[in-house]
Amino acid sequence: MERNSKNPVCLTVAGVDPSGGAGVIADLKTFAAFGCYGAAAITSLTFQNTLGVYGAVNQSAESVRKQIEPVIADLNVDAVKTGMLPTVEVIETVAEIFTSRKPEYLVVDPVVRSTSGFDLIDQKALDALVKDLFPIADIITPNLAEAERIAGFSIENLEDMQRAANIMHDSGAKNVLIKGGHKLKNASSTNAVDRFFSGGKMTEFVSDFIDSSSTHGTGCTLASAIAANLAIGRNLQDSIIIAKRFVTAAIRSAPKLGGGNGPVNHFVNVQELN
Repeated sequence: MERNSKNPVCLTVAGVDPSGGAGVIADLKTFAAFGCYGAAAITSLTFQNTLGVYGAVNQSAESVRKQIEPVIADLNVDAVKTGMLPTVEVIETVAEIFTSRKPEYLVVDPVVRSTSGFDLIDQKALDALVKDLFPIADIITPNLAEAERIAGFSIENLEDMQRAANIMHDSGAKNVLIKGGHKLKNASSTNAVDRFFSGGKMTEFVSDFIDSSSTHGTGCTLASAIAANLAIGRNLQDSIIIAKRFVTAAIRSAPKLGGGNGPVNHFVNVQELN
C-alpha cells in the first residue's frame, strides 16, 4: 500500500474508557489533534471514571480480528497503536495480523494497570505481549510500573532502568521509551524525565513536572501522539519530542473534570508545540 501523503490514517487497538480520558476515545482525539484520520478496534469495554476502574467485559479474539481486518484491507493505515490487549488470545490474534500485514509503524503501549491500581491483564497475557508483540513493534512505551512488571524487579535508579530496557531489548523490542523517571530515587521533582533506549544508547527527554491530578490517560495519549507524528512523517525521536510536549501542554491546560484523576486536554494547538 502507498503511504497517505495528505490524509494519514492511524488505527488504535485498545479498550474503551466511557469517561473519555483514556483508551480509544483519548487515542482518537489525539490522532485528530495532529490531523490524522482515526480508526479504532475495541478490545474491551471497561467500566470506569476518574475515580477508578470497576470492571471490564473483554472482546473475543475473533471479534477483534473482524474489526481490524476490514479496516486495514480498505484504508491505507500508516500507524497502529495498541493499548489494552486483555487476553492471550487477543494478543496472539493482533500479533498474527500485524506480522502478516505489517503497518508502516507499530507503537505498543503495554497497558498493564490503570492509574487507580486496577489490573487490566494477567501475567499470561503480559508474557504473550512480550513474546508476540514486542519483536514487531517499532517502539514500546511502558511507564515505570509497567517496566518493573515486565522486567521482574523494582526500578529505583538509572542503572535499574537500563537493565530493564536491556531485558526488553533481549525480548525483541527495538526501541524502548520508559516513562516516569521523576519517580526514581534522587530524581528532580521539578522535571518529568522519560528515557529512550535504542541501539545501546540512552536519550533523555526532559520537560517540566506538573503536579496535577489531571493525569488520566496520559500514557495512552503519549503513545497515540507518537503514532500520529510517525504517520505524518516525523522520525521516531522527533515524534517522541513532540508527543511529550503535547502531553505536557495537555496536562497544563486540563479541564479539571471529575473527582479523581481527571482527563487531560486533547484540544491542544499542536502548531504551538514546534
